[in-house]
Amino acid sequence: MSLKDLDKMTADLNNTSKMPVLFLGHGSPMNAIEDNEFVSSFRKLGQELTKPHAILCISAHWETKGTHVTAMQHPRTIHDFGGFPQALFDVQYPVPGSPELAKETQHLITKTDIELDNNWGLDHGAWSVIKHLYPNADVPVIQMSIDYTKPPEYHYELAQQLNSLRHKGVLIVGSGNMVHNLRMVDWRRLKDTFAFDWALEANEAMKTFILDNDHKSLIHFKSQGRAFDLAIPTPEHYLPLIYTLGLKNKNESVSIFNDKPVAGALTMTSLKID
Repeated sequence: MSLKDLDKMTADLNNTSKMPVLFLGHGSPMNAIEDNEFVSSFRKLGQELTKPHAILCISAHWETKGTHVTAMQHPRTIHDFGGFPQALFDVQYPVPGSPELAKETQHLITKTDIELDNNWGLDHGAWSVIKHLYPNADVPVIQMSIDYTKPPEYHYELAQQLNSLRHKGVLIVGSGNMVHNLRMVDWRRLKDTFAFDWALEANEAMKTFILDNDHKSLIHFKSQGRAFDLAIPTPEHYLPLIYTLGLKNKNESVSIFNDKPVAGALTMTSLKID
């Protein structure tokens, strides 16, 4: 399906047909094959959403110098992790790509030059959650990379230039974790619901900023104190949240789900904006 076809299909629809925006806490790669409460929420969400024509995903696991979008017809399933059971490496998510959507994204963004990529594919930040939303692998997916050289303000403003895609049947998904400190994870308790004090403090403050529409405080996360410093030791898992918030319109509401910590230093907190 080309973007012209998408335009024809959506030309007569008003704003009520606008797609939501998601931030999904993806957590451990094992969530791709486990059956737990987080996965159940993803499945339920996929059943409730209007089925999109395509998905654009910003994953914590694709950092580049410059911004790239995948433009291949058949993206490969990337197993970008180690030390997990063979069953996880055996997973394939044979979803189609969308060169047309990649080109449309390239044309929409004027803040920077967007490079079309034919090598990457879908990393586990993308396929491990999207496979639960659409298990039949029948919705085309492209990824957009995170430019690691740029500050949070840049990512927030870049996201705003993607907003028109929401009116073309495109579901935009940010995939990361609001609290993500692997150095402090208690790996023995990866399935346990608990948080260190600083993780709980940071997660609660983030939710308050989100619900108060205080995006400025979230963009300037490095000025929020010790709890934020520990929750976001590196920004790659946090920046997909900034993309999601950059796509929020003033009159839209935020629904929070999967709002639980695991292993002390991770939170699965996820958002739907509509």
